[in-house]
Amino acid sequence: MSGIIGKKIGMTSIFGEDGKAIGCTVVEAGPCVVTQIKTIEKDGYKSVQLGYGEGREKNTSASVIGHCKKANTTPKKKLVEFKTFEKELNLGDQVSIADIFTEGDFVDAIGTSKGKGFQGVVKRHGFSGVGGQTHGQHNRARHAGSVGSCSFPSRVFRGLRMAGRMGNDRVKIQNLRILKIYPDKNIIVVSGAIPGANNSFVILEK
Repeated sequence: MSGIIGKKIGMTSIFGEDGKAIGCTVVEAGPCVVTQIKTIEKDGYKSVQLGYGEGREKNTSASVIGHCKKANTTPKKKLVEFKTFEKELNLGDQVSIADIFTEGDFVDAIGTSKGKGFQGVVKRHGFSGVGGQTHGQHNRARHAGSVGSCSFPSRVFRGLRMAGRMGNDRVKIQNLRILKIYPDKNIIVVSGAIPGANNSFVILEK
């Protein structure tokens, strides 16, 4: 599937044709550079690798610098592979929003959700807590409660919802409608929310 790499600018709302406000996300997408073209003969599968975002040479590994030089471009911050593209692309070509998307299309958005750190079961899984504070339970309001299974099977089952690290995961949101495209500014406005903080990388797939 074809797609493009971008950066999440933030959220806003616009008015639709029926006069209702629609929550949407603004993404600065592209232009991206074709940094590699993989073929079945050489790599075992077909894909097109795009690069986005200007990286500083002193903060970029030598292997990435040399990889980008083959495409006659500067080092890129983000490299992503896409399986197919509608049109034929060559090494070093630029890909912009207008080449892939039109207003009204539906896209899938991939981002990295905000990291919340180590969280308890109430915030992480929506538990209600143990309940009232009577009968001596003065410090158990947000605890998970008992987790064991008594004498049989006398162990905690795998996958039991407990406290732990929350967020900072790759999340894919499907079927978001493109509301507006501003090709001159490389801006695309997508309905709904896209995971991740502002200025984080976003992948839009058609």
